[in-house]
Amino acid sequence: MRKAAEDDLRVKAVGTGHSFTSIAATDGVMIRPDLLTGIRAIDRDAMTVTVEAGTPLKRLNVALAREGLSLTNMGDIMEQTVSGATSTGTHGTGRDSGSLAAQIKGLELVTADGSVLTCSPEENPEIFTAARIGLGALGIVTAITFAVEPIFLLTAREEPMPLERVLAEFDQLWAENEHFEFYWFPHTGNTITKRNNRSPGPERPLGQLSGWFEDEFLSNGVFQVANLVGRAVPATIPSIAKIASRALSTRTYTDIPYKVFTSPRRVRFVEMEYAIPRAALVDTLRELKAMVDRSDLRVSFPVEVRTTPADDIPLSTASGRDSAYVAIHMFRGTPYQRYFTAAERIFVAHEGRPHWGKLHTQNADYFAEVYPRFAEFTALRDRLDPHRRFQNDYLRRVLGA
Repeated sequence: MRKAAEDDLRVKAVGTGHSFTSIAATDGVMIRPDLLTGIRAIDRDAMTVTVEAGTPLKRLNVALAREGLSLTNMGDIMEQTVSGATSTGTHGTGRDSGSLAAQIKGLELVTADGSVLTCSPEENPEIFTAARIGLGALGIVTAITFAVEPIFLLTAREEPMPLERVLAEFDQLWAENEHFEFYWFPHTGNTITKRNNRSPGPERPLGQLSGWFEDEFLSNGVFQVANLVGRAVPATIPSIAKIASRALSTRTYTDIPYKVFTSPRRVRFVEMEYAIPRAALVDTLRELKAMVDRSDLRVSFPVEVRTTPADDIPLSTASGRDSAYVAIHMFRGTPYQRYFTAAERIFVAHEGRPHWGKLHTQNADYFAEVYPRFAEFTALRDRLDPHRRFQNDYLRRVLGA
């Protein structure tokens, strides 16, 4: 950082490149944290783990399990680095437990002048509050301390359910389950629901053959072929969607958290995701379905819906409000702009907040309206990076110059 300042170069750290936005792009120095990996310390009295910023979530989850520990909640994939995932607000679904960043108890930050700051609720608390989801705008995160707990079991129940029933019973499904999510298949009235709840055991993981058949063969292999067919012949997509929405049957299994929360995702796509107030979810989904039904759009990917509770992080998509997330996808190589534009109009009408690492068209003026603590974050940025050493085109758009 000091050398970059001497040479008047901008600096960005990049993780695995999972984001769909150009949040990590730079015309200056790019820092790759590939060797900044591993667990630095485990504190069993405080129940925390401190991990180097470039550690992939996959390695962290496996290492924690080996130590008899686990994160409380996580997203549905684990390819990202811990710093990339938290800096962009990566989340899973949870009635009571929030995003990865909400589980942070401390972090280490290298600022624009090369200083190394230790941040926690007790030390540099103002910086800690904001830097948990810092978009790379406040400095380079070099280590993160997460809250952990003794490893536990989750029982997952995956079950097809009509969309109308899910929407009619959504509040009940959310209230009765620690982790509830569902996937709606456009051009159909069908969903796949997933309910994850803590279990006393015994452990009953998916069988090797059945797990491979549904998670790899159907959800990745066959789904890839179906999307290739749909891309070549869009008129086939509604029929394929009806078949796909009925291909997965009800199943129940019990396993350790990361084996339940996460799953392989090998079919490539582009994605937009917005967080809306949880109370607005049912209306938003009905409007989204009506928009698709009355259009000539052909959407081959299911719409993913999750929730998180409110948190106190200024640029968290759940900042200050219980949130529901609606994620829309299109197969890579398929025109997506019309669908995303029409959907984004609906999300914005409900004061939606886009995921920082996924496609959207919003700018700083919009974010100042939907984030009550937006000015607090930008003021801290002015203090820590007055010369915009961490600036790039994306941050200029979303945070202002």
